[in-house]
Amino acid sequence: MGYQGDRFRERTSRELLCDAVALSAKIAVWEAQRVAVVAEVERRCTREDHGFASTKGWLSSVTVVSPGAAGRIVELGAGLAEHPAVAEAFDAGWIAFEHALVIVRFCTKPPKGMPAEALPGCVAALLAAADGPLARTDGVRTAIAKLEAIFESDDQPASEDTDRNELYVSKTLNGRVAIRGDVDAVTGEMLLTALSKYSAPHPAADGTRDPRTPSRRRADGLAQLLSMLLAFGELGVEGGERPHLSVHVHARDLGQDRREEYARRTRPADNTDTHPADPGDPADVADLSGLADVRGIAWSPWMGPLTVNTARLLGCDAQVTAIILDEHGAPLSVGRTHRTVTRAQRKALAARDGGCAFPGCGATAAWCEGHHIRHWADGGPTDLDNLVLLCGTHHRLLHTTDWEVTIGKTRHPVFTPPASVSPHRRRVPGHRHAAGQRFRCNGARERTHAP
Repeated sequence: MGYQGDRFRERTSRELLCDAVALSAKIAVWEAQRVAVVAEVERRCTREDHGFASTKGWLSSVTVVSPGAAGRIVELGAGLAEHPAVAEAFDAGWIAFEHALVIVRFCTKPPKGMPAEALPGCVAALLAAADGPLARTDGVRTAIAKLEAIFESDDQPASEDTDRNELYVSKTLNGRVAIRGDVDAVTGEMLLTALSKYSAPHPAADGTRDPRTPSRRRADGLAQLLSMLLAFGELGVEGGERPHLSVHVHARDLGQDRREEYARRTRPADNTDTHPADPGDPADVADLSGLADVRGIAWSPWMGPLTVNTARLLGCDAQVTAIILDEHGAPLSVGRTHRTVTRAQRKALAARDGGCAFPGCGATAAWCEGHHIRHWADGGPTDLDNLVLLCGTHHRLLHTTDWEVTIGKTRHPVFTPPASVSPHRRRVPGHRHAAGQRFRCNGARERTHAP
């Protein structure tokens, strides 16, 4: 069959523009037909006909439509059958699927103070707000808010109904977390306001655009926001102490050399190790009591196993409690908790590095973490000559790649890129003291000398 885009490679720009508009019109027609067909399936077909408990379940199982989208198709079909004016506009392609659904929901549950005879006029006003390619969902919702204000309904609008709020946070099979939710307008406003600063694009010093997509920037912003909240926020007490990120790891594993780990992960597939270390079987770890028997992993209470490399990254700027276990994994003694990087040291690092010290970054100091050049698990001291301030992105880069950082003769950070970035591995001063050195956030070199 081949890639569909190959059919359009020889088209002129004008032809491509016309093709996109024509195909969109056809899709709108087919979408309307699908809604109508599914509505008839919902009305006539039973479990004996399609074998599923609901039309939504059937549609999402036999097509690539997600369960949520299938539910919206069924809902719109039922609503259009009750409101022919909306159905006519949708079938003609005058209004979008999303706008038709918003209007149908308004019609299904109008403000209590609105008389029945006012509904046709309200529908006409909403269809006018939703009509045409320039219509936006915010405009339709604004029109609904005005109608609700006119009729002075005591009902809380759907956009402000906190009883509808949902947030799903689920662990996936590959060890990640899927986040899905639906919250009221005020909660959404708080979230977007909080994320705004941390998800903004960050061009390079020479004006190069931030290569991250908006979704990636928001994810990075959420991580930064949570990091700052756990570090400095007033979160109260849970289990006798403030909420925090806990990671359990063997001291012997924490001392593993980062560069050895990087070399192992980047080793060609055909260059097998004849004496691999035995990490144990993570499947044997049902809870923390089995941690003493497992080598080569760390453990977090919520998410379970983490790599030792991630544990070392988190341990750079953390509070550390030493726990001595017996041969059965039972605690024998718990040492005193101490912070590896003090607040005073963070202030000194901010004064010296000015923010993220990685060349070409300079992210504000409040977003950064203290990185141990020589990890304290390897005997590295927690003092200014063994610390450097890095943002989360570049902190991970230092822990997961062959980038290196040292403190130069002037007692400021100096970075050495991997051979893949600089074949001669020329050292580069940190961001505050760099002159003509520019690197992308992913470590790829842009320019190696001043113009």
